[in-house]
Amino acid sequence: MSTTVMTDRVAKVSPRVKARIAGVLYALEGTGAVFGGVYFRGKFLVAGNAAATAATILANEPLFRLGFAAALLAVAFHLSYTVLFYDLFRPVNRTVSLLAAFFSLLACALQAFAALFQLAALLIVGNGSTLSGFTGEQVQSLALLFLNMNAQAFNIYLIFFGFWLIPIGYLILRSTFFPRIIGVFLMLDGVGWVTYLWPPLATAIYPLIAVVAALGELPLLLWLLVVGLNAHRWQEQASKQSS
Repeated sequence: MSTTVMTDRVAKVSPRVKARIAGVLYALEGTGAVFGGVYFRGKFLVAGNAAATAATILANEPLFRLGFAAALLAVAFHLSYTVLFYDLFRPVNRTVSLLAAFFSLLACALQAFAALFQLAALLIVGNGSTLSGFTGEQVQSLALLFLNMNAQAFNIYLIFFGFWLIPIGYLILRSTFFPRIIGVFLMLDGVGWVTYLWPPLATAIYPLIAVVAALGELPLLLWLLVVGLNAHRWQEQASKQSS
């Protein structure tokens, strides 16, 4: 099947189906990010204790590898729904939709870097006995360093995820085919994640960030999965944009 034919078939998919596919990918990315990032960090990273961190990795290597796989898959799902969100909200404002896609791609890159730091920690612990020039304590310290870098990269990812949510919320607010209240909460949600620019503030107000995130992202996910969007109004707005 030629690329042109495949592109034509994708273009003919209804916006409602695209929205539901985006919802599935959004859910899968969130699950992978939480399991491969947040849960993973709490399971394996023993703050300030390199020996305990290395021992935990070696004792739970299959789970560690599963966490890495989940984090890597989350990147693929994230890239996929970035493209779909751009296509869905382009009729509202092409420039803002492109800006949102740009921030989302940066977030994807940071997700990938975070996953690579996970893999580096596993490789150095698993091959520590064969690494010439490093003592056992140095190998353990390097593994802890890589996991700390994983945590930092994930926090920076959250910042760019917030920068994505703000324009997406704005696009939903300006759209005619989505509940506008979701857009309001997504913009507030985005501001919350952006506070990770100053981690002490983000940590202090994390309960508030979590509540606003639930009020914005859960309704978005449910609406995408159950309703999709109002296809008739999407077509109307798309026609106005192209005219």
